[in-house]
Amino acid sequence: MENLVIHGVTVTADPSLTTAEITALVEEEIKLWQDKNKTLGRLELTLDGDSIVVRAVEKSPIRRVRRITGYLSALENFNDAKRAECEARVTHC
Repeated sequence: MENLVIHGVTVTADPSLTTAEITALVEEEIKLWQDKNKTLGRLELTLDGDSIVVRAVEKSPIRRVRRITGYLSALENFNDAKRAECEARVTHC
């Protein structure tokens, strides 16, 4: 299996596939995922006889959620007082 990055998508592909074939499949998958308002993160292309098996994985953004005074939320959703409370925290080792 060969690892490539095409259009920002990590691709693991069977070595018998050409770069042109891989690129065409990646572009097609990206379009399908964009139509669903999702982002393609990783693609695995394997051969099964004469067929190409496409396994796609969604790119999931990592969000940091904090708990301030009993509320779970992302920092950008807190008001000024909650942000100040978060910034005033002291790390204890």
